Amino acid sequence: MTTMSTLSSKGQITIPKTIRTRHHLEIGDKIEFMEDDKGVVTIWPVTQNVTNLKGMIAKLDKPVSIEEMNHAIIMEGGKL
Repeated sequence: MTTMSTLSSKGQITIPKTIRTRHHLEIGDKIEFMEDDKGVVTIWPVTQNVTNLKGMIAKLDKPVSIEEMNHAIIMEGGKL
C-alpha cells in the first residue's frame, strides 16, 4: 500500500488516517525514523513504554554468574 503526504514549511507531515488507525496512533504518540545506509527511511510507531515489557521473560531458576556469561560470550560470540 502506498500513501502520500506533503511536507509543510515547518517540516511537518500529516500521517494518513489509514496508517494512524492501523497502528493505533493517537495525539502525543512518538514516531521513530530510521535511515539505512542506502537512504531508505523506515518509520516506527513507538507506542509502548519499555516498562510495559517487564515480566515478559521468565526469571531463571538459578542466577547466572558473570563468569558464566563471559564464557557464553566467548563460546557463542563469533558464531553466526
